[in-house]
Amino acid sequence: MTNDLDTLATALYVRTDDLLKEAPDLAPWRPPVGFTPRLTDAELVTLAVMQALLGFTSEARWIRHARRHLGHLFRYLPRQPGYNKRLRRTTALITTMIRMLATDTMLWSDDVWVVDSTPVECGRSKETTRRSDLAGWAEYGYCASHSRFFWGLRLHLVCTLGGLPIGFALTGAKADERQTLLGILNADPTLTHDRPGQTLIGDKNYYGKDFEYTLAAAGIDLLRPARKGEPPRQGAHLFKPLRQTIESINHTFKSQLDLERHGGHTPTGVRVRVLQRILALTAAIWHNDKTGTPVLRSLTAYDH
Repeated sequence: MTNDLDTLATALYVRTDDLLKEAPDLAPWRPPVGFTPRLTDAELVTLAVMQALLGFTSEARWIRHARRHLGHLFRYLPRQPGYNKRLRRTTALITTMIRMLATDTMLWSDDVWVVDSTPVECGRSKETTRRSDLAGWAEYGYCASHSRFFWGLRLHLVCTLGGLPIGFALTGAKADERQTLLGILNADPTLTHDRPGQTLIGDKNYYGKDFEYTLAAAGIDLLRPARKGEPPRQGAHLFKPLRQTIESINHTFKSQLDLERHGGHTPTGVRVRVLQRILALTAAIWHNDKTGTPVLRSLTAYDH
């Protein structure tokens, strides 16, 4: 197996197609009578991952590019409206693929996780905040990393030190990071099952006796910097270099996978575009793991 985009696309297609044969209920619902899509659901997922890896934020431009350059991989390519409509119905399939690929890597069993949230901006004008379909979910929040306010959502990520997404959630910009993390863990108890002594590294926002007690009950040891007025905490010397790890993972999403240029205008549209990018990173790590690439989070082989 080689480390290039065509090979990744082929491997991803095969895994997705096999999954749909084993669990056909994951495929988007279709009426029993009608035309059979010429682009299969496995091809659709593969096409979406390739779009994210190649950095096409415009679906219309992506379809034009695919028609010209990817005919050797796809026998049929839909028009942009059809591609968009079908992609928005594949959230369950994409979410399942993220987990299936993640568990098939050596990083899944890592005993150290990092947690953080990053802004997902959805608009800048005041008129947008009033008329957008995202109003009520998207809201004003503050980004401490860039010292600025923004209107939109937050992507909460639990990752391994190698950048593999373990758990994630998309919330309003003001959502409490601690409650969101507990929600991620409660929604999927298998994350902490058979993981005694799991270490979780977070920033100063992940604090509180009740919060840490809940994590400890789940077998998770929280490491974070001491807040103002607190005594020094265990492992404080590790926070600065490991803090750069989660910042680097966020940078991969924003710089290489164009998270902030998602282009979604509705809750479903934003959700599937964020999932599209999480799957792209997971698929790249999975393929790098299988091909023995030294840096598993490297996307260089797939961005051209």
